Amino acid sequence: MSTRRFMISSRAIRDGYASFDGDIYNHMVRVLRLGTGDTVQLADEKGMVYSGTIDQVAKEWVAVKITSSSSAPPSDSTAPRITICQALPKGDKIDLILQKGTELGAHDFWLFGGRRSVAKLRDDQQESKLERWNRITAEASRQCGRPGIPEVSWRPSAVEAANDTEQELRLILWEGERENSLKDVLSASGKPTSVIVAIGPEGGFDPLEVRHFSQHGFLPVSLGSRILRTETASIAILAIIQYMWGEM
Repeated sequence: MSTRRFMISSRAIRDGYASFDGDIYNHMVRVLRLGTGDTVQLADEKGMVYSGTIDQVAKEWVAVKITSSSSAPPSDSTAPRITICQALPKGDKIDLILQKGTELGAHDFWLFGGRRSVAKLRDDQQESKLERWNRITAEASRQCGRPGIPEVSWRPSAVEAANDTEQELRLILWEGERENSLKDVLSASGKPTSVIVAIGPEGGFDPLEVRHFSQHGFLPVSLGSRILRTETASIAILAIIQYMWGEM
C-alpha cells in the first residue's frame, strides 16, 4: 500500500514530532485505520514535505515522529497567486467560501471586518476562529489533493486590508461601478503574477471603504447586471481568473 499523505499546518510540528487532533486524526485513525508504526507523509502550507512514522495514538490525538523532511518541488503552474480579501459574512457562509476557494486554487484568504458586516469578531475570538478557518482550508486541500494549504488571516477593517497589499493586480468588486466591467479589465490586463480581489459582505461595501481601497491601487469593477451573493462572488471570480490565466 502506498504511503498516505496528509495536509497539516506547520504549527503542528515541534521538536521532531507532528501532533494533531480533529479532522486529520479522524481520517488517519478512524477512517484509514492507521496505527503505531505505520508510515505517513505530511505536507504543510510552507511547501515542506515530511516523512514520518506514527509514534502514539491516543483517544483524540495522534503523534508522528518525523524521520526526514524536504522542500516540495516547485510548481510548474504559471497561474497568478490569487488572494481573496473577503469581508466577514454572517453565519457559516465563510465555511463555503474557504472550502470552495481552496478547491478553485486561491493562494490565501484575507478576512476583514467590513463596515456593513453583520457578523463581528471579538478580540478574544480571533485565535480560535483562525484555527478553525485554517483547519477548513487544510481539510479542503487534503480532499482535493492540493500540494499546499491556503493561509487564512484576519484584519480588523478595510483600512488594514488595503494597507497590506503588494499584489500586482488589485480589484474590488463593487455593484456601484458603472464604467469598468470585470471582463474588460481582465481582457486589457497583461497576465499578472499576483491578484487580490476585495469582496464586500451581504450589505455591500460602504462608499468610504471603496474610496480607501481605490486610494491603495484597487480598481473598482462591476460584474454587470447581476448582483451576486457574497459567497457566490468569491467562487465566481476565482473561476473566471483561473479560466483566463490559470489551469481551468
